[in-house]
Amino acid sequence: MVLETKTLEEKARQLLGDRGVSVMDIAKLVLFLQEKYLPNLTIEECVESVNAVLAKREVHNAILTGIQLDILAEEDKLLQPLQEIVSEDEGLYGIDEILALSIVNVYGTIGFTNYGYIDKVKPGILEKLNDHNGPRVHTFLDDIVGAIAASAASRLAHQFPDKAQQITQ
Repeated sequence: MVLETKTLEEKARQLLGDRGVSVMDIAKLVLFLQEKYLPNLTIEECVESVNAVLAKREVHNAILTGIQLDILAEEDKLLQPLQEIVSEDEGLYGIDEILALSIVNVYGTIGFTNYGYIDKVKPGILEKLNDHNGPRVHTFLDDIVGAIAASAASRLAHQFPDKAQQITQ
């Protein structure tokens, strides 16, 4: 059985909200990534781009998978040594980034650049998600949110190809 895309999207959006991430949080990351290149960009355009990314089935699958793994780590239900690796967001693990790259890949190679940058600087909601001092595990979620933002920013870059030259230099 193949689930309807609408069902997956609703569940993915619900899980993001349950974990404290809003579309506006992600849109602010998109604005952060693109405001230098698209100075007239509005937050509403960023929200629209985030919503377009969140409509993709590949994105739903990554959100559902990543958040489920974070929840299992919180509940101490992963096998060792994976439990410790995910719970502590071990730096050399990398599978969280690989899952995020499945989202970034939807919008082409510029998404990889955007994702690498935002994953490094961790602005806005990403800083909060990357804080390891609470009971919640966001090993996968911070990378997924960064990838959604990077994809939405890449989508905007594709809409303004005359500006794309500046973006990739």
